[in-house]
Amino acid sequence: EGASKLIGRQLEALFDPAVGVIDPDAGPIDIPLHDLAGAILELPVHRMLGSQGEATVPCYDGSIYMDDLDDPRGVEAVLDSCRQGYEMGYRAFKLKIGRGYRWMERREGLRRDIEVTRRVREEFPDCLILVDANDGYTPELFIDYLREVIDCGLYWVEEPFREEREGLRRVREFLRENSPETLIADGESRPDLDELLKLAEEGLLDVLLMDIMGFGFTGWRKLMPRLVELGVRASPHAWGNPLKTLYIAQLAAGTGNIPIVEGVPGRSDQADWSSYELADGRLILPSDPGFGVKLISPQAV
Repeated sequence: EGASKLIGRQLEALFDPAVGVIDPDAGPIDIPLHDLAGAILELPVHRMLGSQGEATVPCYDGSIYMDDLDDPRGVEAVLDSCRQGYEMGYRAFKLKIGRGYRWMERREGLRRDIEVTRRVREEFPDCLILVDANDGYTPELFIDYLREVIDCGLYWVEEPFREEREGLRRVREFLRENSPETLIADGESRPDLDELLKLAEEGLLDVLLMDIMGFGFTGWRKLMPRLVELGVRASPHAWGNPLKTLYIAQLAAGTGNIPIVEGVPGRSDQADWSSYELADGRLILPSDPGFGVKLISPQAV
């Protein structure tokens, strides 16, 4: 409703291609304004942003959930979800862990998390594995988990517990000694940006995850130089809407510093993004202007 006040305003008063949204009133249409500017300039959004990254972006399957909890096949159900993702073109999977937080007894949940992780690694030796605990562990229990899966070569661990400095120090020390390539990612849930940046400055976080819509496309553009300065990477949260994956991929190709994006499998009868292609774990961006998404008229459905 607040966007109605923008009707009749000049585009250049709301948006600067070099910056993004320049009037806070236009924040709710941050994404459409980037799309419109790209269309006017006849450039894909990533080129409007400078094409500092590659136009083929690594993409992980974010749809792998705890299917074992309500499927009689158990862990096999999780593996089947990974197989489906592999057939779609993904070569990286983010596994949900933290079953002992509310779904299983603590130690039983830990054992199941370990089993799922190890089974996925065994079946997909050529794929990246990311794990997301949604703050479902304690620091002590999470290190117990890591100790049992450390040979699985995790790409990143996400939100193991609520941001807690001492706990993160312990996890960082364990990873430094046992799996120095594994990244620590955080910031999706109720982010406190100032605190996240402090933790990043202290070397306790490697990747920030604030949602592409909640934090804003322009917000990410403004923050990225600071993250580069700190040596911290970004991978905005996308779950909930397949279009968000495309927005983040354009941001990754435009600004760089986003090593992998969250894939949200799905379709729409209102929009066509078939110009994007997922192949061998990488999302290939189209050369179409803006975000390269076409609206489908109701008559065509």
